[in-house]
Amino acid sequence: MIEVTGQINAVRRRVGERVLEAGTARTATVSQVYDTDVEDLWDAVTTPERISRWFLPVSGELRLGGRYELEGNASGTIERCDPPKGFSATWEYGGQTSWIEVRLTPEPDGGARFELEHIAHVDDDMWNQFGPAAVGIGWDQGLLGLALHLASGEGVPEGMGPEWAMTDEGKEFTRQSGEAWREAHIASGTDASVARACADRTIAAYTGDPE
Repeated sequence: MIEVTGQINAVRRRVGERVLEAGTARTATVSQVYDTDVEDLWDAVTTPERISRWFLPVSGELRLGGRYELEGNASGTIERCDPPKGFSATWEYGGQTSWIEVRLTPEPDGGARFELEHIAHVDDDMWNQFGPAAVGIGWDQGLLGLALHLASGEGVPEGMGPEWAMTDEGKEFTRQSGEAWREAHIASGTDASVARACADRTIAAYTGDPE
């Protein structure tokens, strides 16, 4: 069992835009403070053996200019590497290319903050249907995995694999994550009724439950 509400509330979420050479992209940013130092956090998010404990098995060359592949998920190229402050990489999935930027910073009162910004050119129809939770819920699941790993040093507990998302606990996590992204969507200037409809559709898509 995990403390779903506590984990959801531990994460900051922000929705925005960024102007790139190819035009305006949408951004979804998540961050959480962990009870460790920046050096250990860097090791946890860049070492293949540790990444597999909390996220997905990864292969390739995790270095500047190297290619990586997450098992059953995205692949890409590492475009910037500044240990232990952060890195950026392309995120290639489903025939589309977006970008991730990871930033690690020490907290004034102790601990270290992990922040990830996902930057993507999203089709207006897709955005208007699902909004930021479409990628945000997945990143919330990643931050949960990282929290569990850093708390124990081990992998996520047995029973917390992909099938966990379809358990009652997993569906509650998805629902609360979707609601939190709805609030971030509204905070970015989106009409509340539009944000609500997007969140409802995305939660239903993740859980398989009717809206």
